[in-house]
Amino acid sequence: MYSKEEASLIRKNFWTRFGQYMKPLPNADGEAINWLNYKTGVKYIFFRMDADNKQAAIAIELTHPDEKLRHWYFNKFLQIKPMLIDFLREEWQWEKISMDENSRPLSRIGIVLTGVNIFNTNDWPAIISFLKPRIIALDQFWSLVRDSFE
Repeated sequence: MYSKEEASLIRKNFWTRFGQYMKPLPNADGEAINWLNYKTGVKYIFFRMDADNKQAAIAIELTHPDEKLRHWYFNKFLQIKPMLIDFLREEWQWEKISMDENSRPLSRIGIVLTGVNIFNTNDWPAIISFLKPRIIALDQFWSLVRDSFE
């Protein structure tokens, strides 16, 4: 068991390592990008990556406080779902109604890798290998569809 400070440092080290690993890669438009804090350019649409002691996850999160607008965004993603799957090369879980860790409503489209632990450095390659191709695929997809969400 780790203290809060130790756990925080391990998480920070992982995300720093992941960021350094991704830094040389340009986005789909050939520009430098902060992969860890991906800016979609559309308010209330986020690409999130997370890892803990049981899993790693990546998701598109729709956080608009207005439920109707949040569902409009979600339905718009549903309309282009085949295109998203073409880029991701896999099916993700679609949750029209969900909650974040602070009990705020959101919609989420994401995938989880279970059986990995961010606190075990031996799992870091598996976590990186899971997150890297998916955030790159999301970026490529987003570069083509972003304008339809603005």
